Amino acid sequence: MSLHPDLDPGSPGGRSGRVHRVTGETDVRVRLDLDGSGACQVSTGVPFLDHMLHQLASHGLLDLEISAHGDTHIDDHHTNEDVGIAVGQALAQALGSRRGIHRFGHFVAPLDEALVQVALDCSGRPHLSYGLTIPAQRIGTYETELVREFFVAVVNNSGLTLHIRQLDGLNSHHIVEACFKAFARALRLAVEIDPRRAGAVPSSKGVLEQAGAA
Repeated sequence: MSLHPDLDPGSPGGRSGRVHRVTGETDVRVRLDLDGSGACQVSTGVPFLDHMLHQLASHGLLDLEISAHGDTHIDDHHTNEDVGIAVGQALAQALGSRRGIHRFGHFVAPLDEALVQVALDCSGRPHLSYGLTIPAQRIGTYETELVREFFVAVVNNSGLTLHIRQLDGLNSHHIVEACFKAFARALRLAVEIDPRRAGAVPSSKGVLEQAGAA
């Protein structure tokens, strides 16, 4: 008997989501599997974002495939945001009714002098509290203000309540990478199946809101 009957990893599709999002600015495909091994094939045209998405897959033990083509000849904004939207939508698909999951996740990740704390709730209610102070305006060609925009897009389309706190850090690359690693590990904890739940919705109300639902 499955602990998570409507999100049975053994059923066709399992706990996975697929999104193909096309606008006048980008063409983004995402496949995300919550019960993966960290396999990652990512090509967004934004090298630093690719690097961070590899951290998400590796430390979150998500299988992640992303292909994005966007107007990066203008800047990285549209591609960065639309990848975040598609990742959030795929995550919402994979979570479904959120039955049987732990729901909450928390992790503090160090990277040399940087230390970032992430706490999240797969509540179905989008909220982002963002507390990174990144010294540099760019990491390579990537504008660091886009880190917040990526997480805004993920949160609004996945229904996560997400709190990000920078506890320490001087190096911009270290701060952002510690953030993505902490997010990945917190998400991994939250979406894992809780054997004591026996497939029940992890809420005293008996239901969790679903992002994007009518």
